[in-house]
Amino acid sequence: MSVPEPVRPLAADAVPVPGVPLPARLEVHPLTGRTGVRAAGEVSLRTRRIWERVMKQAVSEGEDVYYLELSALTFVDVAGVGVLADAAGRLGTGRRIVLDRPPPVLRRTLHLLWPGVPGIEVAAP
Repeated sequence: MSVPEPVRPLAADAVPVPGVPLPARLEVHPLTGRTGVRAAGEVSLRTRRIWERVMKQAVSEGEDVYYLELSALTFVDVAGVGVLADAAGRLGTGRRIVLDRPPPVLRRTLHLLWPGVPGIEVAAP
């Protein structure tokens, strides 16, 4: 009986292998023409620090509206939605975070666990 080779982590530019999950990624880029960022990838335990920095920036930016363009976000875990809800709660009166095309899982989680959080506006799907 032969011993299987150990599985090595894939490099960021590696070719995907069926059955071997790729590492979680979250890419964030500033928006052009409005205050905010475009996020692509997933918000999970492995990318939480990046997401927390984005939310910290949204709170500290000082603008009335901070846009999160989320159409390329594939997944957001419950803790990631909690970080968003917490950030919205720290915005102050008259300020809001606008979620532009968030994934359905984010909208459902907000609706179920943080319904009516002030400071969060969901733009058209």
